Amino acid sequence: MVNKISTDLIRGHTDTIILNVLRQGDSYGYQIYKTIIELSKNQYELKEATLYTAFRRLEKEGSIASYWGDETQGGRRKYYKLTEDGRARYDRYKEEWKFAKEILHYLIEGGIEIDEKPE
Repeated sequence: MVNKISTDLIRGHTDTIILNVLRQGDSYGYQIYKTIIELSKNQYELKEATLYTAFRRLEKEGSIASYWGDETQGGRRKYYKLTEDGRARYDRYKEEWKFAKEILHYLIEGGIEIDEKPE
């Protein structure tokens, strides 16, 4: 029985996952990391290097923006928030995923009916 999702299977959806987390509110790196684990019900863990690479890419593309928190205790945290471009990108990626999910369903579980004629 499969009990962990393959990294290869989820690769390519990292940006969408991060955008989904930020769609629900501003957050900082470690909290986003923990939220992803929670959303997957402990079945998927995004590596820290992948996460921070995605933050830099998404910010450069204008999908997210960062700012420093004003914590009074402990170290300062860099927060990320979704931009309007990021929200539009999330909506587009979600629609693409829905379409891909449907096609993959046909490709992986579908069958071709063979029209057999009696001889």
